[in-house]
Amino acid sequence: MVMARNFRSPTDESQPVQLLLIGLSLTFMALFLVLPLWAVFTEALKEGLGVYIASLQTPDAQSAIRLTLLVAAIAVPLNVVFGVCASWAIAKFEFKGKAFLITLIDLPFSVSPVISGLVYVLLFGAGSVLGPWLKSFGIEVLFAVPGIVLATIFVTFPFVARELIPLMQDQGTGDEEAALSLGANGWQTFWRVTLPNIKWGLLYGVLLCNARAMGEFGAVAVVSGKIRGQTTTMPLQVEMLYNEYNGAAAFALASLLALLALVTLVLKSVLEWRFGDELAASGGRH
Repeated sequence: MVMARNFRSPTDESQPVQLLLIGLSLTFMALFLVLPLWAVFTEALKEGLGVYIASLQTPDAQSAIRLTLLVAAIAVPLNVVFGVCASWAIAKFEFKGKAFLITLIDLPFSVSPVISGLVYVLLFGAGSVLGPWLKSFGIEVLFAVPGIVLATIFVTFPFVARELIPLMQDQGTGDEEAALSLGANGWQTFWRVTLPNIKWGLLYGVLLCNARAMGEFGAVAVVSGKIRGQTTTMPLQVEMLYNEYNGAAAFALASLLALLALVTLVLKSVLEWRFGDELAASGGRH
């Protein structure tokens, strides 16, 4: 007679161990997430709500807010188009150079944002070929909005693609092949089959891309020139105010950035709670 053995799952830990791991996780989150956020909002409101509101209503702060929103409004849709096209090509087709394309998509994750900004300085600076040529047509790239947009696109373009590639690879090509066999053309297949299947992954990618676009500092700092009221985004304006010992205004603007990040996190959590079943059914990994 073979006696049954009680095999213990490697994830079955004793209650003290579980409490210890939970406690360590909560402590880490409190020290490195909650406490800094609390400090930012405390410093922002330290001199009163009136000073806080007045700091956000200054012309330089308003210009930084508008520029940040404008850059995000341009960069995010362009990254959505690129991310969907690149993901569709990588997940649905086999072609030479596919591995190289995936490597290029991951490049901004491994290159310092400051280095990426310097690349644009080399491409469009006064000593380059493109810079003076474009300037002859009245097009300014460096120390202007186009340069900020280009730098932001570079550092954020992996987010949408990296959300969609594994999702579309898991889904395969069966649905598209079925649609084509029933007489649908390429655009109909994309809008009615592919896009609904990837909508949640796409939305996650958009949220992450938007958060990074509004918070980008390194690459933008190199190409913007930090011209007050013209080429300073919110992160750059925070640094300039802090260096000028204007702590109230710096933390007020920083709190607005933190609030935008929290809104992104809340939207993500609401989507997971409201559409959790659809997310699981679509094969999402989030």
